Amino acid sequence: MQTLLWINKWGIWPSGENWHLYYKLSQAYSEPRLLHEAPGHLFLEHEAEDLASFLQAAMLNGWGGYVLTEADYVNAFFSHDSYIDFFAENDQSLADIRKALGSGRS
Repeated sequence: MQTLLWINKWGIWPSGENWHLYYKLSQAYSEPRLLHEAPGHLFLEHEAEDLASFLQAAMLNGWGGYVLTEADYVNAFFSHDSYIDFFAENDQSLADIRKALGSGRS
């Protein structure tokens, strides 16, 4: 399914941001715009590795934002404060995430 990575917080800790890495990654995907001009990146189902790379770059830079799935199965908020919140309409979907991540909580 399509997934949107929407980065909405940056500049919190400027000394820890690697803009060069982010823009090189963006340029590799033919995206010439600056982050504030295009804070959202849409990934198709077969681009899961690409999504993971952009998400990792965002988190390493101390940025925050959302991972929003087309089917609204499970979505996530990632914080510049180094945590991720998952949210879903269906409790079973969250239980599946807990199981996949190895959490003992139900």
